[in-house]
Amino acid sequence: MRVLGIVTARGGSKGVPRKNVRELAGKPLLVWTAEAALAANRLTRVVLSTDDEEIARVGRGAGLDVPFMRPAELALDTTPSLPVLRHVVATLEAAGDRYDATCLLQPTNPLRAHDTIDRCIELMETTGCDSVVTVLPVPDEHNPYWVFFRDARGSLVPAMPGPLVPRRQDLPAAFHREGQVYLTRRDVLMEQGSLYGASMQGYPIDPARSVNIDTPADWERAEAVLGRRD
Repeated sequence: MRVLGIVTARGGSKGVPRKNVRELAGKPLLVWTAEAALAANRLTRVVLSTDDEEIARVGRGAGLDVPFMRPAELALDTTPSLPVLRHVVATLEAAGDRYDATCLLQPTNPLRAHDTIDRCIELMETTGCDSVVTVLPVPDEHNPYWVFFRDARGSLVPAMPGPLVPRRQDLPAAFHREGQVYLTRRDVLMEQGSLYGASMQGYPIDPARSVNIDTPADWERAEAVLGRRD
């Protein structure tokens, strides 16, 4: 199975300005993801998609392939990941380089281990699913079976149909996307225009080994965790 690793890093970050090239625990944030991606055994190639020359330079220095720059219209605050990934795949395929799946690796998740990437690819192969995402458990108090919405009259109504689940022990396990890995089959991405497809598997991550850097507080937590690991 040929899997293309795609690291996405634009220059216009807002929550933590210039975070992709800012040093985190002794190295630029981008480098943590580059090292994990390049250490993974199951990625056939790893490319960096960026609109920023400094980020491209840091990426190349870390060993990432930067075959082209991302168009400015795909580097806006409102640009989702899907068109960015499709642009990478379409550009590489136009040059004759085709893959069975793509693996989105965002630098904002610097605690990612290289074997997490490999195990997600193995999970896709063994299950035949359309996609694999890393996940975290939803705390019991946020489980959909204990969640309510307000209706038009202001009354609380259960989020899930059927009777309420009264006991914590009877709650079904629930998960949410964690962000370290988004693995998608090529045809699902390009033909269906989806990151997930019809069948998605989740690879659980230890909450202590997970942080998604959006704010200065997230940055401080990642710095603390990586400092302890080193």
